[in-house]
Amino acid sequence: MHRLGVMSRCPDAALCESVFDDVLERVGQKAALDLTFIAKLNDTDETYGVTCMHGPSECAGNIHELCVMSRFPQATWWPFVICLNYNGKDKIGREDTARKCAGVVGIDWEESGVGACVDGLEGSDLLRESVRNSSAMGIEKSCTILINGVTRCIVDDGRWTQCDDGHAPKDFAAMINREYAKLNG
Repeated sequence: MHRLGVMSRCPDAALCESVFDDVLERVGQKAALDLTFIAKLNDTDETYGVTCMHGPSECAGNIHELCVMSRFPQATWWPFVICLNYNGKDKIGREDTARKCAGVVGIDWEESGVGACVDGLEGSDLLRESVRNSSAMGIEKSCTILINGVTRCIVDDGRWTQCDDGHAPKDFAAMINREYAKLNG
């Protein structure tokens, strides 16, 4: 499992996800990808139970992504995330944007249960669980890239750091291919 530690309205996450869009085209089915969200648990926040760095709209955006991820395979939820990014970070977290992107990738917002997830307790439960998981893994920066559970690179304020094996799409594709070969060879 490969994981991106992100915040939905973070410019570093959008940069990272753009790079990984190219990576996924290169590695195909070899990459099972997951997003895990970075925020602070906050029991006094009555809406989400967390405080998101880029405000409540980011918490809503995180929930939109988590609810879609919980119901659809990567081949559907990943294009949804890319669509959100394409619309710009200031529109992430708006339900009209999320509904539009859902339609673009063939998701029926209501029939799929995504709308109920977003509007009910499930969405905030998914967000708190994701934040707890990110914290347990020591993920603090958006975007943190983990390949097979190992931090391989961090994008912070537009700078790529701790990227010993490179940070171009071809570099991540090579890492994923090596890990895939180890597991399946």
